[in-house]
Amino acid sequence: MFTTGAESLLRQARELRDEELGRLCARVCALLREEDWGPDAPDALRRLFLIVSATKYNRRLERPCLALLQTTLCSPTCPEQLQLLCAAVLREMSPCDSLSLSCDHIQNTRQLGLVASVLLAQGDQQQVRSLAQRVLKVLESRQPEGPSLRHLLPIVSKVTSLAPDALREEQTRALSKRLGDWLRYASVQQAVAHSSGGFFSTPRARQLGPVTEVDGAVATDFFTVLSTGQRFTEDQWLNVQAFSMLRAWLLDSGPGGSSAPDADDKSELEGSTLSVLSAASTAGHLLPPQQWLREKAFEYCQRLLEQSNRRALKKADSDLQKACLVEAVLVLDVLCQQDPSFLYRTLSCLKPLHTRLRGDPAWVRALLPVAQFFLHHGEAAAVDAEAVYQHLFTRIPAEHFHSPMLAFEFVQFCRDSLPLFGRSLGILRTSFPNLFKFLAWNSPSLTSDFVALLPSLVDAGTAVEMLHLLLDLPCLTAALDLQLRSLQAASERPPWDVSIRAPGCLEALRDSQVQGLFQHLLRAHASGTVERLTPLYRLLQPLAGCARVVQCAEAVPTLLRAFFSAVTQFADGALASQLALLLLERSDSLYQVPGYEAGVHRVLSSQFPALCKLHPPLVVEQAKELLEFVGGPRSGGHVLTSVVWAIGEYLSVSWDRRCTVEQINNFFEALEALLFEVTQSRPSTTLPKCPPQVITVLMTTLTKLASRSQDLIPRVSLLLSKMRTLAQSAATGSTPGEEGVGAIHTRATELLNLLKMPSVAQFVFTPSVEVSEPRYHRDTNTALPLVLRTVSRLVEREAGLLPG
Repeated sequence: MFTTGAESLLRQARELRDEELGRLCARVCALLREEDWGPDAPDALRRLFLIVSATKYNRRLERPCLALLQTTLCSPTCPEQLQLLCAAVLREMSPCDSLSLSCDHIQNTRQLGLVASVLLAQGDQQQVRSLAQRVLKVLESRQPEGPSLRHLLPIVSKVTSLAPDALREEQTRALSKRLGDWLRYASVQQAVAHSSGGFFSTPRARQLGPVTEVDGAVATDFFTVLSTGQRFTEDQWLNVQAFSMLRAWLLDSGPGGSSAPDADDKSELEGSTLSVLSAASTAGHLLPPQQWLREKAFEYCQRLLEQSNRRALKKADSDLQKACLVEAVLVLDVLCQQDPSFLYRTLSCLKPLHTRLRGDPAWVRALLPVAQFFLHHGEAAAVDAEAVYQHLFTRIPAEHFHSPMLAFEFVQFCRDSLPLFGRSLGILRTSFPNLFKFLAWNSPSLTSDFVALLPSLVDAGTAVEMLHLLLDLPCLTAALDLQLRSLQAASERPPWDVSIRAPGCLEALRDSQVQGLFQHLLRAHASGTVERLTPLYRLLQPLAGCARVVQCAEAVPTLLRAFFSAVTQFADGALASQLALLLLERSDSLYQVPGYEAGVHRVLSSQFPALCKLHPPLVVEQAKELLEFVGGPRSGGHVLTSVVWAIGEYLSVSWDRRCTVEQINNFFEALEALLFEVTQSRPSTTLPKCPPQVITVLMTTLTKLASRSQDLIPRVSLLLSKMRTLAQSAATGSTPGEEGVGAIHTRATELLNLLKMPSVAQFVFTPSVEVSEPRYHRDTNTALPLVLRTVSRLVEREAGLLPG
């Protein structure tokens, strides 16, 4: 979250006009041309950087300004602060055709790193390869007392990710060897601190002693990123950087990587362009460089696991422990994938680590890479990892759903691990109520991830229960919110807290009558049962306007579309019928969040016909429930329209031989009464104005049913004539409006014309499956539209071609 001041600055930067930007560029150029750079130059460059970075659209800078920024960046006398700002602006402008930077003659490693960052942002593969060779050349020629390598290692890491083939095989081997040395053999003494020694004494160097552990003890083992001190030596900084790029380097240079060297090549790297970097201990000559790096990486990770068990004195060190532990386990995972000989040594470390982490909520994020390790290697090591997954999917979402970073990492873990779950996929699927807690609390950031995850979560056994929970997702958000509020004392809650204004919400948590509903909604696993949560909706209604609940409600339509898209891939007739009835039942039983019901109804109205198309006998099989729906109280036009359309489309012998004339007559009477109700009743607060689409669909469905039971044709003809007359005089009680009146009049006229030739009407309204499947009447390139137009003209009285 930005502060008010920061948001104001960003808004000003985004709204800055090109003329003002041009004046700022002219000022920057004038300041950079001065021989003595003052404080105004950094201030102007900061403002320029804010402007070019505040919007996703590229800002256009004049060529003289770009050229001067490049000149300043490459100037050996330019202060570091100005070079950093120039490089930042040029990176934001990349890729740009006007840039002509070169690093061929730059010797200062810090300056080379800045120029390289701009060249990498350009993204040109040839430039990336040339840059790689230049950086390696600087590494090769470096003397012990020369410039620092700290500024070059990040460039090497970035190069290998952008162009893994940019380094030659011998270069990859040499750098792997050197990385292993940096990891294992960094100094354990702190850097020398220079002190003036007093007013009258000469400056002298003061030795600070050995580095310490995070708990303050003196380090007795080799240096790692978790070692602490006041000042660090050059090789200690390289140790930290080597660990930060270790996992990416192993993946790129190991088996299967684009720059993977031959693991069986045990040459001593004679003739290597980087042989000067490869001088190391005697033990290193017993292993090829890549294997040497893996061994040192394994020792380093073991050391980090031991250091993570120490009690840190500072919170910052405690946070660093957690981050390093996660990275160490991920590196061990890569090592075991590349070389199975590490597997059993790693398991002896990770089993006690998992036991320790399970009992400490502060380390919950570190459980994810441990679980991923067991997914990758549990079967090979004959380890039953189901207990790990059970704990992971049962306790973590229920207790830590309110942690946004953990929620993101947990869902990413699920997505990345889907191919590996195997037999354990059932645990993931039955844990969807717990996973949905992450979604309910963090819906804006996790919606797209759950859209991708839903096809793997849903199956025939959980589809009905999952659909109920998706529709209740805003209610789940409110319940989780209330659960968190209940853990706070009343004095700790802010005055605007809804639970203070509506104490009944908190009391409801202790009410035995609704406690069971709360427990059902907050369950950890699929129960196979559903509960009507209407009493809970009323109790949680004061929370319906909370921003988090509203955000969740906005995400539900997208999730519903993803759900139905997945379900229709495997649903059989029984499941399709269950889901169709569920749609009817839940259309008027939703948690009342502003705008939520309308959005859900739009999705349900599109999915009900899709379910009927998937299983056409559904309408005949569920005739009783459909009759009750169209004859009972209704909450909106979208769902009603789709149900009425489906009745007219699929209530036919051509779709189900069990369809009877009695069923057709029953539906006709119910729909006729419904049409009379919506056209004769005047709108009110309890009975809103009926959309014209509902009226036209009702008329069409009644005509379809009459064409299948021709005794009803006189009855529907009379009804259509009345509707046409009412539309002409605009005397309908609902008064849908001019466009609606016109649509109703046109539809009534078209239907009356078709009914004058019953055989044609039956052919059009109830085509055979051979005709209805390709939908020839919707294809203007076939003859059927021409036939319909011809018939329409024939039955018009004005044509005068028919007697009477």
